[in-house]
Amino acid sequence: MLSVEDWAEIRRLHRSELMPIRAIARKLGIGRNTVRRALEADEPPRYVRAPKGSIVDAVEPQIRQLLAQWPDMPATVIAERIGWRHSVRVLRTRVALLRPLFVPPDPVSRTVYQPGELAQCDLWFPPADVPLGCGQHGRPPVLVMVCGYSRWIGAVMIPTRQAGDLLAGQWELLRRLGAVPRALVWDNEFAIGKWRSGRPQLTAAMEAALD
Repeated sequence: MLSVEDWAEIRRLHRSELMPIRAIARKLGIGRNTVRRALEADEPPRYVRAPKGSIVDAVEPQIRQLLAQWPDMPATVIAERIGWRHSVRVLRTRVALLRPLFVPPDPVSRTVYQPGELAQCDLWFPPADVPLGCGQHGRPPVLVMVCGYSRWIGAVMIPTRQAGDLLAGQWELLRRLGAVPRALVWDNEFAIGKWRSGRPQLTAAMEAALD
């Protein structure tokens, strides 16, 4: 490997003394390609020490066999099974790297939304009667809206689950939000519509209200 001193000398001879590549190679006793690489490199060569092997390398096959059968086996138990006599911390680090290879994938996927992409709408019903004025009590629906990205949440109590009241509640929540998401998502609310054949199908009342 070319030393830092040789790299600097090659560049000095070429730039200061205008010595050609062939003459530099002959003077320093190195190959012409080595001289060319030194002139093309913007930084001096760096010595990179070859990585040393770990004491865990020899027992990694045994660790893999145990994790294949028992993915959740603690590192301390693995150490007992393989007769480990060294630092448990070193073994635990290797087990932590290998364990995800044998743990079954999580069946619950996480959905990621972009800012302003959508807001989820749903209805919540109070578990007890609430005063409605004029001595009346009831459990009217509460329209809840949650933005997928910011987790902003807003709620408003509406008189009924009819399309007109749902639209009025939506407009009120959008007014509070101060913005309009690209999509408003409902989960098969009967006054809104249903998801059929891969696309939303609005009810007649909702289509009339939108018109």
